[in-house]
Amino acid sequence: MTTTSAGQRSNTRRITFLVALAVFAQESTWNFYEAQVPPLLREHLTSAAVVGLLMGMDNLLGIFIQPWIGNRSDRTRTSWGRRMPYLVVGMPVAAVLFAVIPHTSASLPLLIAVMFTYALVANTFKPIAEALVPDFIAPERRSRANAVVKIASSITAIVAALLSIFLVDDHPDLAFAVPAVIMVVSVGVLAVTVRDNRSPAYQAAVAESSEMDSAEGTGPRVRDTFVEILKDTDRSRLLLLLAIFLFGSAWAASRSLMTPYGMEALDMSRGAAGGLTLPSGVAFIVAAYPAALFAERYGRLRVMTVGMSVFAGAMVLGTLIQTPVGAAVALCLAAAGATCFLVNAVVVLWNLAPSARVFGTYAGMYTVGWAGGGFLGPALVGGMVDINGWPLMLMDIALITAPSIVIVARIGALQRRTTRTLTK
Repeated sequence: MTTTSAGQRSNTRRITFLVALAVFAQESTWNFYEAQVPPLLREHLTSAAVVGLLMGMDNLLGIFIQPWIGNRSDRTRTSWGRRMPYLVVGMPVAAVLFAVIPHTSASLPLLIAVMFTYALVANTFKPIAEALVPDFIAPERRSRANAVVKIASSITAIVAALLSIFLVDDHPDLAFAVPAVIMVVSVGVLAVTVRDNRSPAYQAAVAESSEMDSAEGTGPRVRDTFVEILKDTDRSRLLLLLAIFLFGSAWAASRSLMTPYGMEALDMSRGAAGGLTLPSGVAFIVAAYPAALFAERYGRLRVMTVGMSVFAGAMVLGTLIQTPVGAAVALCLAAAGATCFLVNAVVVLWNLAPSARVFGTYAGMYTVGWAGGGFLGPALVGGMVDINGWPLMLMDIALITAPSIVIVARIGALQRRTTRTLTK
């Protein structure tokens, strides 16, 4: 191995760790938000559909904010780079707002107002950290890097579950403060270690802008990117965004409504129900890196299809074995299956991007699909629960998953057909 090659690998590992830290900082609050804000809302509301709708509010905001902020970061040029300024400003503000949430639980209007403000701020930097992966990491290594990022995200799910088990019932205010502190500490580390103006993608974007005689910091706008995808005769990108939306619906419902599901269908306490996702967090960590390796060997779309099928099957299993242990086992299998999608979907989208100038925009489009599903999924499943009852909630999630499996399989068929055509 040459010295240059060893240095590149070392830099790749370093950047991967730092991007994972950025995502960890964000998800340390989001996972706990998903687990413990629904019970606060249920103190005032009886309808699962309304609770699901309010829990999806952050995703609705993300649909409008995230592609815009991703595109804006693509067009930003500073001595610190194009991503870090947004992270360093937004994350501490979001941490303060998150810590305030339990102090507003006595008033539903005030609680909703703080939820809205937190979601508004947090959405302004949510896609930025993930965009650092294609900025620094070569295409062939992006699944592995994203696997590490998802592992970091899954660790925060474990943290949220542990906080639910050990702190929520007796010290709810402290339980919310811990993730906020984690976010502040993490962004401090990022602030002194990352300058993304040194990334290959940033330098390529600047060079491309110069070659096109553009003004510094300009590039394709969000609307231009969406129109180009809609007009493309190859429907792969459009179908992928639809699949992200559908699977995001199923995944969000399985996270946002799991605590009330445990309380209503399995007769668990709020703290114990909030800990249902703890074993599945471990399963996610175990499955994440193999999901990247399998994708590199057998194809990302094929691995995604298999993983989504496992997720749907696990939801059916959890419906048939309706006990706390059965639910925990089903969630473990579901998490392992979902990993195949979560690790690889955004990588497929990045690799379909026509230029390094739009990596942030594509990250924003990914989060639009994911956030759109996150907004509608809990509300849709909540409405199904209002009709069918809590015991069938996992089956409802499986039904939403099914069309996303069909779409990803279709994308794989289109890609194979294109490959055969090019090789003739």
